[in-house]
Amino acid sequence: MATKLQLINPDGQANFGLFPQGVKHINYLDFDLRNSMDKPCGMLAKKLKFNQFQFISITCEELVVGLAIVDLKIASNCFVYVYNLKTNQLNEYSFVNLFSKDTLIEPQPNSGNSYFKKGDNSVYINTTDRPGERKVTVKISTTLSLDAIINESDNYIPLSVCARAGYAGFHFTQKSAGLNCHGTLLLNNTHYDFSSINALACVDWSAGYMRRETFWNWASLACKLPNGRNLGLNLSAGVIETGFTENAIWLDGKLYKIDMVDFKFNRYGNKTDCAKWELHSNDGMINLIFEPVSHRFDKTNLLIVATNFTQKIGRYFGEITLPNEVIILNGQWGLVEDHYSKW
Repeated sequence: MATKLQLINPDGQANFGLFPQGVKHINYLDFDLRNSMDKPCGMLAKKLKFNQFQFISITCEELVVGLAIVDLKIASNCFVYVYNLKTNQLNEYSFVNLFSKDTLIEPQPNSGNSYFKKGDNSVYINTTDRPGERKVTVKISTTLSLDAIINESDNYIPLSVCARAGYAGFHFTQKSAGLNCHGTLLLNNTHYDFSSINALACVDWSAGYMRRETFWNWASLACKLPNGRNLGLNLSAGVIETGFTENAIWLDGKLYKIDMVDFKFNRYGNKTDCAKWELHSNDGMINLIFEPVSHRFDKTNLLIVATNFTQKIGRYFGEITLPNEVIILNGQWGLVEDHYSKW
């Protein structure tokens, strides 16, 4: 199946569903955006209401690295963190630019470039001349320097899906997990080589006219199994569930779609506690326990926009049941998140 060239059709409607070979261009300005009383929105409203974000994680037995660029038009923000799994040390950096100054996310999931800059700090996520490669470059003053290449070209099928969002919008996302990556990280004069520590990456590219208020629970994993195969996992609830889900695992690049997933956890417990999460899918493929060891959170209310999220770093235990085998997880590192946004 060929890559779909554009997400919005000539009638101004989004094409909903799964796109096994991805979508080349999210031509959002062609979307027939209307308010809840069906009044067409002007071009300025189309530009201001379109939200975009990218999140990338790099995981191994020594480190969990996470970084994101978020463009909400009224403001943009960027964060970078590195959690050392051996010392339990978390280094975290976060920045905000009003009116999305010095921020760009081009609307091409597999060929566009993105950046966020503020002072001596910058994050670039760019595609390269080689199809299926992303180059990630991070510079945090004199403290952190990261250069990595993420490989999405080795017989890899991403999960690309578009679903309705609220009454009049759409939400497009492209996920991939368990990707080979190589490069280096320099943090506080300590050098890490991603190839030598068997690091794997996950990529989340999302955009759309999203619900004004939305929430999601999310789970992510990228690890090497004892037999050397790459395993990636992306599970979510609450954001794309209007006919489709963004739930999948990848085993050595092969995608297995997962049904709806239930996240069981105590949202109102102590934010620093280590209470377990349970994840179960309707189709019985996912039966996992997540045990947190660290977390990062943000609770910001600016009236017009707001966010309240907790992202936890921890270990996965349990079973993933595939048609021909059962994969046992016994402490592999990953992430979960509980997130509310108003945008």
